[in-house]
Amino acid sequence: MKTETNVIKTKLGLLRLAEQLGNVSEACKIFGYSRDSFYRYKALYDQGGAEFGIGRPSCYSTP
Repeated sequence: MKTETNVIKTKLGLLRLAEQLGNVSEACKIFGYSRDSFYRYKALYDQGGAEFGIGRPSCYSTP
């Protein structure tokens, strides 16, 4: 559970930094994420709030 919490905090930090800077590319460079990842996280956040991406099946998961 602690690992999931850290992942959520990191993703939220990325989203918040991009908002503060007004620059997605710069925030991604600082956090070491691609812009594609940023927009995936943002879409998940917009759909599900702060618990985004945790406990949901991945498109890469096997049945």
